[in-house]
Amino acid sequence: MDPLIDLMWKPLFIFITVYIFIRIGGKKALSEMNSFDILFIIVLGTIMSEPLVSPNPWQAVLYGGIFVLIYILFAFATLNNKLRWFLVASPTVLVRNGDIDEKGLRKERMTTNELISSLRQQGYTKVEDMELVMMEDTGKISAIPKAHARPLEPNDVQLHPTPTFIPIPIIMNGQIIEHNLQFLQKNEVWLNQQLKAHQLDIRHISDVTLATYNQDGTLSVDTDNPRDKSHTPNPNLYKPGMNN
Repeated sequence: MDPLIDLMWKPLFIFITVYIFIRIGGKKALSEMNSFDILFIIVLGTIMSEPLVSPNPWQAVLYGGIFVLIYILFAFATLNNKLRWFLVASPTVLVRNGDIDEKGLRKERMTTNELISSLRQQGYTKVEDMELVMMEDTGKISAIPKAHARPLEPNDVQLHPTPTFIPIPIIMNGQIIEHNLQFLQKNEVWLNQQLKAHQLDIRHISDVTLATYNQDGTLSVDTDNPRDKSHTPNPNLYKPGMNN
């Protein structure tokens, strides 16, 4: 095989194969990883990088496939409650009822300053306001505040808010998302009418960065042009630098 062709196809082959293996491994391997998930990513990367300097890529593919299979089997094993506590590290209590658990900090080799910093990142400034703080098996700190320190909720004041509605993208980067339009049982005539309310029409759809369908049945539109085209200085349009 031509060395140049070999130089081009081998990295592409490895890239696609690793991508397929990671997809087979599942989304969990790429989210909040525990120790076994990290091992999976590191070892798979090591195995699949070998063919870049080796003349035989198929052996690495075989080893990689076997390792993915082992990972999936271990992932299923963690679904069993008895095996899970053996395979996955259990959470560690760091604060209980406002009191720091020094034993838990020592176990995780975590300083008091690191604990306080982690709480600040979640918006809490006082350890005594915490009902329970734990380090999960992924290494992430989870904090449950006491009743007086938690954010006010609608039920606390007997409110009944409307159900949460997630705006549905209709146009993204100048392209109509047809399946969302069909899901809403709308057509381009309706879309054009909605765009006209924003001084646009479907012929200039390339100017639309994002258009979303709202709970009230209207369309919110963001374009690649500033909203205020007047010459009156608008503080909301300030850009750092000299391009104002």
